[in-house]
Amino acid sequence: MLQDSDTEEGASPQRRALAVPHPLLLASAGAGAPLTETGRLLLATDWAATPLGPVAGWPRSLRIAVSICLNSRFPMFVWWGPSLVNIYNDAYIPVLGQRHPQAFGQPARQSWSDIWDVVGLQADEVMVHGRASWNERVLLVMERNGYPEDTWFTWSYSPIHDDEGGIGGLFCACTEETGAVLAERERDRLVREAQDAAHTLRTWFDDAPGFVALLRGPRFVFELANKAYYQLVGHRDIMGRPVLEALPEVREQGFVELLEQVYRTGKPFVGRGMALQVQPQPGGPAVLRFVDFVFQPVHDADGQVAGIFAQGHDATEQVQGARALQDADRRKDDFLATLAHELRNPLAPIRQAALVARNDAPRQAWALGVIERQVGHMALLLDDLLDVSRISRGKLELRLRRVELREVVDAAVETVRPLLQAKRHQLHVRLPPGAAPLLVDPVRLAQVVSNLLSNAGKYTDAGGRIELEAGMADGVLTLRVRDNGIGLSAQDRPEIFEMFSQVASAIDRSENGLGIGLALTRGLVQLHGGRIDAASDGPGKGSEFIVTLPTRQPDQPAATTAADSAPAQPAAPRSRKVLLADDNADALETMAALLEIEGHVVQTATDGNRALLAGEQLRPDVAILDIGMPHLNGYEAAAKIRETDWGRSVVLIALTGWGQEQDQARAREAGFDHHCTKPVDIERLLQLVQGA
Repeated sequence: MLQDSDTEEGASPQRRALAVPHPLLLASAGAGAPLTETGRLLLATDWAATPLGPVAGWPRSLRIAVSICLNSRFPMFVWWGPSLVNIYNDAYIPVLGQRHPQAFGQPARQSWSDIWDVVGLQADEVMVHGRASWNERVLLVMERNGYPEDTWFTWSYSPIHDDEGGIGGLFCACTEETGAVLAERERDRLVREAQDAAHTLRTWFDDAPGFVALLRGPRFVFELANKAYYQLVGHRDIMGRPVLEALPEVREQGFVELLEQVYRTGKPFVGRGMALQVQPQPGGPAVLRFVDFVFQPVHDADGQVAGIFAQGHDATEQVQGARALQDADRRKDDFLATLAHELRNPLAPIRQAALVARNDAPRQAWALGVIERQVGHMALLLDDLLDVSRISRGKLELRLRRVELREVVDAAVETVRPLLQAKRHQLHVRLPPGAAPLLVDPVRLAQVVSNLLSNAGKYTDAGGRIELEAGMADGVLTLRVRDNGIGLSAQDRPEIFEMFSQVASAIDRSENGLGIGLALTRGLVQLHGGRIDAASDGPGKGSEFIVTLPTRQPDQPAATTAADSAPAQPAAPRSRKVLLADDNADALETMAALLEIEGHVVQTATDGNRALLAGEQLRPDVAILDIGMPHLNGYEAAAKIRETDWGRSVVLIALTGWGQEQDQARAREAGFDHHCTKPVDIERLLQLVQGA
């Protein structure tokens, strides 16, 4: 409380004016202190017990500073004297936290020991040097609420001079910006997360496996498009442009009409495998693609259609794959029908010739010739099928040897001569002069040439011209077979070497075959390391097939096989004891008759068990066993025969319709010496029997 007696009697008016408190000072630092919490603390504090001493002795500058502080609603405090006694206002109380009210009137260092390393240094600058300070958003880690927390403050320290002009204390106005800093940090975090999310979404959008585009407004202006969309339509400038301006080639393809329908009705459209002609290069050639897609309407805040979201994927491979499967399935059906036709064709003359042979003795020889030719034709069909199967499974092996080109060509021409003569074709052959040595499989290369000549003969009208030309240069053999037949369309050329493929215009011809000849030919050429191509000026203008393959001429002559050497003189026929087993009665009897005609002694059996019993009695030199027999099949019968005393030395020959590599291997494992595939080559079988 300020007392009048505190003034000195007889002092000058000015001195008395300083000694007697001014009403404003009384209002702020005495009986008239503001009715605030800190104002009441000011009145209740025993200042005489503090370094500041009684209020009556306070310098006028301190009283004014305290008055300003206590009456402000902005956080402020006054630190006075060497110990920096702390006087603060109500607005500063939240800054103190649990330190209030103990901090009021106490030395600042005592109250702010946890942050004194920061604020104490700045206070010294003010108190010692009189330099004011400014601090903006400084991090202070304080324990004002019983736990460490990060806080941020902006404040200024200003010196307060005492009555003698010295620095008596400092005045601080401050504001806590912790909330603002944390809010800004949260805002920045959210912005970063939003940017990251946007970047992630953009990455997903761009890298999506399907194409995506956003079209705005009734003109369908491109606003967004991802990488897949650019890959579909070509890397051209489409953003911000209407679809018909950006992609003019789609104008007549129906897609714009679909967009307009979705925009008008608000109903999405789903397209499956729709053809799309695009120009990846503006003005360049169009490329056919197939697309699965959805046109989805995009609505604005009022529910009105504002654009179209287009999403889908390039389904070209799937569509082409499905069509290829359908085409392969169709070819398979055509092949099965053709196979049935080709197998039935020789059956008719065989049956008819058998009737002639039975009822017309003078024509019996002719009838047997017909049967032999037709059976040979059927055997060739089956051989072609087996060869194609072996090539597709990588099981067909070439038997390479040195041979002259002319030998191969002569063998091929001899094979097709009956066909060419029957249709009165003219064949012109031109071969290189002199020797033309090759290292090839002569049988398979002759098969290639005969297939091409046969193909030309079949698809050339009677009396046509066929040319076979061969040339050798730089270690490469080139064979050309030309005809003036039905020719090939551009659509046919890439397909004719596929399995079961036939030219459409050839279907009605009487000699259409199985549609595997050119596929087999290509496989054989590729096995030799070569290639085959087809050329034609179009339907009705003939065709040309070109085979190129390396001559494979070694530095040293290739080792010859037994087949290369001069044939040995046949040994004089001698009789053999033959065990013949087959559950097919006709096959059994006819084969037995053929063997007996050759002078062999034959014992027959209709199943595996009977074969064992017959073998015990006969003790044969040769046993010919069908594989598919009842009771004991051929494999089982062969294994049991090998277990007998008489069966260890017998020559076992398997006779079966199963001719794959695995079938031959199984026959060897069962104990067979030889494997013959039905319809059997009679000459080879007789040689095997004779050689036993």
